[in-house]
Amino acid sequence: MREIQIIVIGNGMVGYKFCEKLRSKSDKFNLIVFGEEPRRAYDRVHLSEYFNGKTADDLSLSTTDWYKEHNITLYLNRPITSISREEKLVFDAEGHSYRFDYLVFATGSAAFVPNIPGIEKEGVFVYRTIEDLDLISEYAKRATTASVIGGGLLGLEAAKAIIDLGIEQTSIIEFAPRLMPRQIDAAGSDMLKAKLAELGLQIYLNKNTTAIEGNTGITGLKFSDDSNLSTDMLVISAGIKPRDELAKACGIEVGPRGGIIVNEKMQTNDPAVFAIGECALYDGMIYGLIAPGYEMAEILASNLCEGNKEFHGFDMSTKLKLIGIDVASFGDHFIDEPDCRTIIFENKHKGTYKRINISNDGKYLLGGILVGDATAYNLLLQTANNKIVLPADPEELILGSRGADQESSSAGITGLPDTALICSCEGVSKGDICNSIGDGTCENIDDVKTCTKAGTGCGGCIPMIKDLVNYTLKAQGKYIKNVICEHFNYSRQELYDLIHIHNLKSYDEVLDTLGKDDGCEVCKPLVSSLLASLWNEMILKKGNDAAQDSNDRFLANIQKGGSYSVVPRVPGGEITPEKLIVIGEVAKKYNLYTKITGGQRIDMFGAHLNDLPIIWEELIAAGFESGHAYGKGLRTVKSCVGSTWCRFGLHDSVSFAIKIEERYRGIRAPHKFKSAVSGCIRECAEAQSKDFGIIATEKGWNLYVCGNGGSKPQHALLLAMDLDSATCIKYIDRFLMFYIRTADPLTRTATWLNKMEGGIDYLRNVIINDSLGMAGQWEMELESLVKSYKCEWKEAVENPAIRKRFSHFVNAPEEKDPTIEFVDMRGQKRTAEWKSV
Repeated sequence: MREIQIIVIGNGMVGYKFCEKLRSKSDKFNLIVFGEEPRRAYDRVHLSEYFNGKTADDLSLSTTDWYKEHNITLYLNRPITSISREEKLVFDAEGHSYRFDYLVFATGSAAFVPNIPGIEKEGVFVYRTIEDLDLISEYAKRATTASVIGGGLLGLEAAKAIIDLGIEQTSIIEFAPRLMPRQIDAAGSDMLKAKLAELGLQIYLNKNTTAIEGNTGITGLKFSDDSNLSTDMLVISAGIKPRDELAKACGIEVGPRGGIIVNEKMQTNDPAVFAIGECALYDGMIYGLIAPGYEMAEILASNLCEGNKEFHGFDMSTKLKLIGIDVASFGDHFIDEPDCRTIIFENKHKGTYKRINISNDGKYLLGGILVGDATAYNLLLQTANNKIVLPADPEELILGSRGADQESSSAGITGLPDTALICSCEGVSKGDICNSIGDGTCENIDDVKTCTKAGTGCGGCIPMIKDLVNYTLKAQGKYIKNVICEHFNYSRQELYDLIHIHNLKSYDEVLDTLGKDDGCEVCKPLVSSLLASLWNEMILKKGNDAAQDSNDRFLANIQKGGSYSVVPRVPGGEITPEKLIVIGEVAKKYNLYTKITGGQRIDMFGAHLNDLPIIWEELIAAGFESGHAYGKGLRTVKSCVGSTWCRFGLHDSVSFAIKIEERYRGIRAPHKFKSAVSGCIRECAEAQSKDFGIIATEKGWNLYVCGNGGSKPQHALLLAMDLDSATCIKYIDRFLMFYIRTADPLTRTATWLNKMEGGIDYLRNVIINDSLGMAGQWEMELESLVKSYKCEWKEAVENPAIRKRFSHFVNAPEEKDPTIEFVDMRGQKRTAEWKSV
């Protein structure tokens, strides 16, 4: 009996996935694949990572031998040019013919190129294949400006690629009135536009390109409103068009706007011919995401093996990180009142926009949009898809539950039904994942990815998989290793020690030596924090913005409305009249709002980004230095006037506070920490509410640790009594190094102590009695940090490369952000209100 032969035209992600699915179910078919490109199937979802150092082999979905091992014949660089359905033959470009019993179109899509005069000019590219990226990369070496036509998913990915190539002056041109018009609404687009502008991108909306100018090469663009834009290079990423030309030529029905028409079995009008992926048109729709393409591959592979699966559309919810910015939409995200109730939260200070649409009876989540912060996406998507009844206060879904503990998110995930689809790319449910762990097959995320394929597509479901793995293992009574993310198989404490041992000085060195893949928004700032804690080097010299907390990037806290604060250090709260005058003059000159804070220093608010280096230049010349209000480190050491002026004072608390603050300034830690020195038991400096506080006694100083103010105040606990100044400082050195080495990311000292087995008694034994035998080493490490201190702002204003980054517009460094608005208030200014609905 002759073996059934299946021919697949197309060796992209969906074509490869079909082969993988089919071979996992049966080896009875003779399978032949024709690829138009010269390389094996590769990951187009992460194509832009090619510019970040990934090679074509890194992006490849299989090894060279995979096709041979699975008895699949693969022809690369061998396009099919014609098909005879009557004879059941396909013909390649070399004139060879191949018979088929079943024919599968997996031809995908091509870049849509609008018919613009001048489109053929040198310097005009599409963004679709590795070959396209090679051409773009080579041409970019002689370009200083670039433009992208298309403000959708592909266009923003192309813009990221150009930025990665080092072209800072990049523009995005979008025909529609908003960015990503299929995913986000006008308000979400405005927020995304503002975030992209902060990165130096110029955004042009409602722009219709009518001509590409230049002689042989591009020099600019002309628009329908008669405006022009100079550019050295153009990347067109304005959508896709299905590759249906072969099907149409052999009589297969296609849609009026393209696409091979298929039924729920992926079958065309010819029972022996099928289409899957972006070339397939089901119910009038082309599905331009990888997940529905994989679902089509699964359905066809099953049905060819005598299954009976059907395709009935696919959830097009998406979560992406575009140029470092989270963007997500899910469910019915464009439905509007009166067909639903809409809850919107907008925070221009942090650059976040969140919208959820709920049913009119308040019971169900229908859909939503997230820009700037999509951490809740997975849970929101599951809540909508599984019709989970909403809490009494549904706004908590995007604002967070008041008083909620850290278990709330994982509790929501574990409450999902077993049928909940966790990985849409591979069709893996919660039950599949939990069962793979429960039966002992899997014990970590890598095991789950290998066993179930969950998380191997776009990767958006990884956080949810991690929660399910931890929950299931805990339920079995197994120990859970607290790794920081899937890119580092270490806890924060382990990573700290390894970086120290290997003497690693940059994020890339740490990732190459100790991690894998490209890292993420979890590990990048964490590793940067560890590097700062270990080496105390100027944080901006690393040059990796993505690996830093947002406030570190500009050495200032971004404030409500988009302006920045300026906070010079005032050690111990002591300041001379001359320095007070300088602060007043600077605040007046740059029209800054001034406020004396609870930490006994003067904060200035309302500074424009490009004014920051000029302001700090004047402050440094007057003897000020950075107050590190933006960093995870020492903020202030508050003091009372002590024995210098107060009749109740026992010791000179101001001098000791200044000594303490100047010793620990600039040292980075898992979280900010504060201190205070009180000159007597009356405690005017409120030392017992600080991370470490010092109170004078008749015999010396009492040292208190792990206090906390804020929303969950906690009194500090007494660590040691009646210490002399030198011993007090020695114990603080040990305490801080123990905290820096062992605390979890973003954990204050109070929480750190609360989680510590043995509590204050154990901590006292470690610090005073040196029960771990580490005291000497910690003291040396702390002393090294103290000696390496340099004012970050002084280095910034004296370094032209660092100083250059302090501009709102790359192509107009002197121009200030026009969107920042101020209003008068009591003789000063404040930011105009933003609204949350």
